[in-house]
Amino acid sequence: MTVLAPEVSHWDLPVTHRFGVALGRHASPYHDQLLRAIRGAAARAGCDLLLADTGDSAREEAEVLRALQADRVDGVLLVPAPGDEAVVNGLVQTGVPTVLVDRIAGRNDVDQVGSENFQAMSALVEHLAARRHRRIALITGTEGTTVSEERALGYRLGLGRAGLRYHPELVASGQSTAGGAARAAAKLLDGWPSPTALVVAGEAMLIGVQWEAHRRGIRIGSELAVVGYGDMDWARTVSPGVTTMAQPISEIGRRAVQLLVARCREPERRPESVRLAPRFLHRASCGC
Repeated sequence: MTVLAPEVSHWDLPVTHRFGVALGRHASPYHDQLLRAIRGAAARAGCDLLLADTGDSAREEAEVLRALQADRVDGVLLVPAPGDEAVVNGLVQTGVPTVLVDRIAGRNDVDQVGSENFQAMSALVEHLAARRHRRIALITGTEGTTVSEERALGYRLGLGRAGLRYHPELVASGQSTAGGAARAAAKLLDGWPSPTALVVAGEAMLIGVQWEAHRRGIRIGSELAVVGYGDMDWARTVSPGVTTMAQPISEIGRRAVQLLVARCREPERRPESVRLAPRFLHRASCGC
């Protein structure tokens, strides 16, 4: 059973609500930043937080949510584990005020806040096409998730806008892990003709692509263009720096708390799905 850690948001303010925050603490390189934003927003709203680590596992997530409900939290901020919406279905059916954070779902019966995916991915592809790349490959995240599907559709949108044909052999799943992305990059680079540019649809997968390129002696930026979605700290310090779409993680955390407070105050209000635009960070990995 995952241990729940209570956290007081602010000693000087009257407590208005007590929220559970459930996420895989080590599942994403930016979850610490997300938690800091949630803590700050909760403090300003006079809310207590109860933190729970789901291990990014659907089974552990279900246990954690049962414990949070038994502790009578007023609402839940949840970064859903991939592959199973049973927990979210249960929260909705039992009327627990809930906000899905970062990993949005393809549903309209729950509040959620995350990054915009379609236009952001399209812009990355169009940027590469403007650099005269014609074989632009995509490494997708975990199959079957709304975020991965949206980013894949954004990739296809960008190809269409650039006047390029979609080739299924230029798409491989990296399963949202560094190892999976390394294998996906190897598969794509072994194709013939091989791609001249890679679009990597998630932060952790960029590590695997960097590793595979280094293993093959391929120079990123000059021999292979690489762009990514998300912005880890190392992406700006490696050489060459990685061109990315940086998610507005801090704003996602703040808006999530605001949505949950609003849901507690107005239980009958229509659920909102908030999409926040990423920021294009132009560095040298795209060959510019």
